[in-house]
Amino acid sequence: MNVLIIADDELINGRLPESHADVLISCGDLPDDIIMKAAGCCSCRQVFAVKGNHDSAASFPQPIVDLHLKTHDFHGVRFGGFCGAWKYKPKGHHLFDQDEVETALRSFPHVDVFVSHNSPRLIHDKDEEVHVGFVALNNYIGRHQPRYVLHGHQHVNQETRVQATTVIGTYGLRWLVIPE
Repeated sequence: MNVLIIADDELINGRLPESHADVLISCGDLPDDIIMKAAGCCSCRQVFAVKGNHDSAASFPQPIVDLHLKTHDFHGVRFGGFCGAWKYKPKGHHLFDQDEVETALRSFPHVDVFVSHNSPRLIHDKDEEVHVGFVALNNYIGRHQPRYVLHGHQHVNQETRVQATTVIGTYGLRWLVIPE
C-alpha cells in the first residue's frame, strides 16, 4: 500500500507529486483545500486526517475521514488516531493536557497505523514548551504496539523504532509503503 503523508507545511502545495498513492494521510495543521489538492494530485482512494493545534474546529469535508478517536479499515489495514497537541496556551482548538489524552486512549483499540498530530513524549520532541509529545502515546505503543505511529507537529522528518513500532515524524510530505 502506497501512502503519502503530509503535515504542517503549507508550502507543499507547490511540491505535490503527481504520483499514485492508495492512501493520503494528513497529520494536521494543513488547510482542507491543501489536503484535497494533495488527494487529487496522487489520485488516492482513501483520505485520512487528524486536526492539529492550528486547525479550526470545523469538521473535515468529504471525502476526508477524521480519525480522531475512531478506527477505519482500508484493504486489511486498521487506521486510527488522535488530534491536537499539548495544552500550551489557555485557549485554542485541539489542545489537551496529558491526563486528558491518557483517559481518551486508555480504551482505544489496537490499530496497525496510529495517526496523531503530536508525537509520543521524548520521541522527536522539539522543545520543552510547545513541541512536547504525549506520554499517553508512549503508553499506547507499549500496550498495543501498532506497526506505525505517524505524527506531525514537531517539524521533523525522522523515524524512530520503539519496540515493534516505527514512529515517523513528517514535516511537509513523505512516502511510506505499508506491506499488505
